[in-house]
Amino acid sequence: MQSVQEAIANLIERASVLPVVDSIKVTHSLGRILAEDVVACVDVPPADNSAMDGYAFCYEDAIKHDYSLPISQRIPAGTPSRPLQANTAARIFTGGEIPAGADTVAMQENCTEHGNTVKLSPSIVSKSNVRPRGQDITAKSIILTAGAHLGPAEMGLLSSQGFNQVMVYARLKVAIFSTGDELVEPGFELKSGQIYNSNHATLIGLIQSLGMECIDLGTVPDDLEATKAILQRAALTSDIVISAGGVSVGEEDHVKDAVADLGSIEFWRVAIKPGKPLAFGRVGDTPFIGLPGNPASVFVTFTVLARPFLLASQGLRVRHKPMLKVAALFNRPAESREVYLRGRLICSEKGDGVEIYPNQSSGVLSSVSWGDVLVRQNSGEKIQFDDLVDVLVYSSY
Repeated sequence: MQSVQEAIANLIERASVLPVVDSIKVTHSLGRILAEDVVACVDVPPADNSAMDGYAFCYEDAIKHDYSLPISQRIPAGTPSRPLQANTAARIFTGGEIPAGADTVAMQENCTEHGNTVKLSPSIVSKSNVRPRGQDITAKSIILTAGAHLGPAEMGLLSSQGFNQVMVYARLKVAIFSTGDELVEPGFELKSGQIYNSNHATLIGLIQSLGMECIDLGTVPDDLEATKAILQRAALTSDIVISAGGVSVGEEDHVKDAVADLGSIEFWRVAIKPGKPLAFGRVGDTPFIGLPGNPASVFVTFTVLARPFLLASQGLRVRHKPMLKVAALFNRPAESREVYLRGRLICSEKGDGVEIYPNQSSGVLSSVSWGDVLVRQNSGEKIQFDDLVDVLVYSSY
């Protein structure tokens, strides 16, 4: 049985990025993965400009004239400046281009106008309040590298260079299905012994939150031939197949055997709690991940194990979510496996830190909805109140 870290490394090693790329509008690129490096074509800012409203002048001229200079021009942002006349100042506004001959800007709050003359504060420091050309970006520099996740900041950065199109990897198509005779889709009446299928909606949400396309194949009964049929269909319509349930050792668990018959099982079982019976293999050439069936186990194993594999396959350069160090607001005895506890970050009279849901059973999906983080408890580790623990935030990236 592999450790969690071994399983993640093995999954990422087996990930391959699809070569298909799309050219899309920058304004439509939120959540996509950049397919090629982006090189700056202009300096930002394109010229020295003022960091605030005030007066631009040559510092040496101000000293010579006792910080009192006539105003020779007005420079709003977006208006070309003229060279500054010697021994004068220019009224300038935030973003305005610094005129040739000026090297300093005095903020207007520290200045007094008398007719067409400005009295500058002697406390002004030379070269103050000037944003130099290329302070943010210099032309021909790489501003984003292939594999970057495009968020609002990256979209703005691309726009600052005049790009309206960007090359991104095509969205992964991930097929999902659930197994179990006991499962009923929401909207239908439950009969004795049946439960509603929550894994279906959970997986759709998790996959869509990563910016990927989810192909929903519904639920398959506990039958070997039916399981083979849905696996073959999934492999033909998707880039990656994910199932929930049917990978344990019960007589009605057919997924692992079906995958082995149609392709291969490359590893099975991970020392994680909840969720030990996790399988990775291939249906033909299509990668397959078999998650356990309990609802909390599905969420945990997807977040900890399946997510890094999917993002690596999507082309994301940084695939591991960083762990935060947070004070534990609970006590917990040691366990033999690596445990991921459903918890939430709080600020309270007890202190700032993370608390955990009272019932950590793998079937308690409400613990996931209640929380916003997973608390990692290492194998053999005892956690005591106020210990610093590793915390993984749910959010997608």
